[in-house]
Amino acid sequence: MTPQLTASFLRLLSGARATWIGCEPESRQRVYFANHTSNLDGPVLWASLPLAVRQLTRPVGARDYWTANRLRRFFAEQVFNAVLIERKAPTARDNPIEDMLTAIGDMHSLILFPEGTRGSGPDPQPFKSGLYHLAKKRPEIELVPVLLDNMNRVLPKGELLPVPIISSVTFGSPIRLESSERRDDFLTRAREAVISMRQQ
Repeated sequence: MTPQLTASFLRLLSGARATWIGCEPESRQRVYFANHTSNLDGPVLWASLPLAVRQLTRPVGARDYWTANRLRRFFAEQVFNAVLIERKAPTARDNPIEDMLTAIGDMHSLILFPEGTRGSGPDPQPFKSGLYHLAKKRPEIELVPVLLDNMNRVLPKGELLPVPIISSVTFGSPIRLESSERRDDFLTRAREAVISMRQQ
């Protein structure tokens, strides 16, 4: 299945409607960071981007999940061009931040879930430090908060088959790491940027 057909299928399956309320879909380098409640979050967010943007955007995913079988590996490597990282006791050789920085390069964007794992509540769990380190290393890249709504009903945790239902993908106003901003303050502000879109 080609990336274009996969994107169309994912949008149809999830009923995902993309809304850009704080920025326009552009091919500039960005990190799209979102809440995480379903294994379909990354693919659906990716599929919600316009073609020109999607072709330059790489979802970040857990290597153990996306290499668990041949089908997942095929989609991760051949369709999504995903950045696969170690999430369980990485060694010095497996530095997720360095892997993401290499993947961004001079032209790509990333899709990132700063919680590090799927949550079950309406609001994301506290963010881990990866987004902060990316912002510190590449301050020129826009950080775009994204709110995924209803994705946990499309593919609930523990389920294997998705259920067609309406969901939404809302892109907010880009943020940046302030020059003197502390890590915890920045991560709290980034998390609140995602949560705040639920009221809009």
